[in-house]
Amino acid sequence: MREFTTTLIMVSIMLAYAVPGFVLVKCRAVRAESISAFSKMLMYVCQPALTLYSFNKADFSKKLGLNLLLFLAIITIAQLVFLGIFYLIFRKRMQDVRYRIATVATTLSNCSFLGVPLLEAIFPDSPNVAVYSMMYFLSMNLLGWTLVSAVITRDRKYIGIGKILCNPATISIAIALPFFLTGFKIGTQNGRLLGAVGDAVNLLGKMTTPLCMLVLGMRLATMRWRSIFGSPLQYLSVGINQIVFPLCVLGILSVLPLGRELVCCMFIMCACPVAAVVQNYAEILGEGQDAAAGTVLLGTLSAVVTLPILALLLQVI
Repeated sequence: MREFTTTLIMVSIMLAYAVPGFVLVKCRAVRAESISAFSKMLMYVCQPALTLYSFNKADFSKKLGLNLLLFLAIITIAQLVFLGIFYLIFRKRMQDVRYRIATVATTLSNCSFLGVPLLEAIFPDSPNVAVYSMMYFLSMNLLGWTLVSAVITRDRKYIGIGKILCNPATISIAIALPFFLTGFKIGTQNGRLLGAVGDAVNLLGKMTTPLCMLVLGMRLATMRWRSIFGSPLQYLSVGINQIVFPLCVLGILSVLPLGRELVCCMFIMCACPVAAVVQNYAEILGEGQDAAAGTVLLGTLSAVVTLPILALLLQVI
């Protein structure tokens, strides 16, 4: 029951972060057209800092390195399969941006903004869980800045080697990897200057979850409740993302010779609600913002129920 209680408390706290964003927009202290600027701050500043923070916590070993590569390969294949399945299911309705958002929302998970603090709470004695989440986030962003962006905009210009190599997720991991592989830590043990740099990186990284939820709260304030709770398509996306997808991945993992820590981390991250980056991509690309926000908000709210229940399965893994 500890996993259930911990997950329920963490998800509830994260939802509370959305309240100030909602209030600020409702009080007109923040304009609706400024929301995309907050999304860019989240994607281009805080998320790279979270990547550096996560890799800085873990200690490299050959076993961990192999596990990270396995993790990256498995979750990338799983996401590609689900994206492909729902692209084929919705292919005749792709002119409607709601179905394009639904296609990507069935698969992308809030694996870093919500996943990192959640994993750290469930596994407080394991420094590796945060770096596992970065492998998930790397995979999701490699797809997000390329295939997902192409699906949302219906423009193939996003599919290319340049988009794979030149995006915040890839660049931040490229910066973090040399430190990770050499065991060099950005912290006070290497002097006052690096200690100050490490503190700044950690602080920016830990801002991802509050800022992510603030953006959701801001977008919620601009929407009608019916657009969140009145769309069967959004319920379908959330159900596939937060129940079907994690259970399918768990079924695959159960027949592979993998360690419990890796399996538990991947399962919990797959069970996290619809990724906030679905909304962030929509905000940045300028298409489907309301559909994306409605789906993300519905997924985040429903995660109070789905995520703690699925977390109970950790007891039998």
